[in-house]
Amino acid sequence: MPAVIHSLEELRGILDTWRNAGETVALVPTMGSLHQGHKALVQEATSQADRCVVSIFVNPLQFGAGEGFDEYPRSLVADEAFLADTLVDVVFAPSAEVMYPEGPGAAPTLSAGEVGDSFEGSSRPGHFDGVLTVVKRLFDYVHPDVAVFGCKDAQQVFVVREMVNQRALPIHIVEVDTVRDADGLALSSRNTHLSEAERVHAREIPRALDEAEKTPSASEALRVARSILDAAPGLVVDYVEMVDPETFRPPADTAGIREGRLIIAATAGTVRLIDNRLLRFGQ
Repeated sequence: MPAVIHSLEELRGILDTWRNAGETVALVPTMGSLHQGHKALVQEATSQADRCVVSIFVNPLQFGAGEGFDEYPRSLVADEAFLADTLVDVVFAPSAEVMYPEGPGAAPTLSAGEVGDSFEGSSRPGHFDGVLTVVKRLFDYVHPDVAVFGCKDAQQVFVVREMVNQRALPIHIVEVDTVRDADGLALSSRNTHLSEAERVHAREIPRALDEAEKTPSASEALRVARSILDAAPGLVVDYVEMVDPETFRPPADTAGIREGRLIIAATAGTVRLIDNRLLRFGQ
């Protein structure tokens, strides 16, 4: 069973012990409500370093007005039990006062730049600025050698990696493939809010990715994915787009590109779902 700590003093004491022993540290940042997707992150983290810290903090800075910050599920006891059979050493579960001693509203935020204002950032203004702000503080507190994120949140991984590169932080960012349920739906804490009918509708998202993957070109992949989602009952599509993995921007011309990430956002009922897949063409 991992130790659950709440204070920086405890965290620093444990980290000092590990560092003095020459041990490396991996960090898995989460907002709790852990599921098998998180367990895959943990398994990767524990294979990449001697010690593993999982942070659990529901970050107010990445929630916009009406996005349900107060309603977001908080289940520390259940999360601790979920990690009992893993090699996690420490669960760091700070309060908002620990993360933002100046107060969340007064915390200086980092900017995710142009990419942070597109796609998810367009629908959720300021979201990625809030993500980078909390991730940077966690990096400052833990000083990990490795930080592990899930590919399902591809745009988040991109902006975090950009921050690390721009600031020359000595942290290796590791991405873990999206974990899916038997019906193909990407695992997410939001899935529990889907009705049975809404879940059936939501399955069209991974189906669109599967069918797009069978196509010979990026333009055809986009056409197929859009046609499936446009015809899907019960889904309100926000975006279906192909982006360059190196820039997270749509290429000027999809003709002839060899690799692209197909990204999707759609709402089933009241549940906003995102998914993506890296596609290769002409292989």
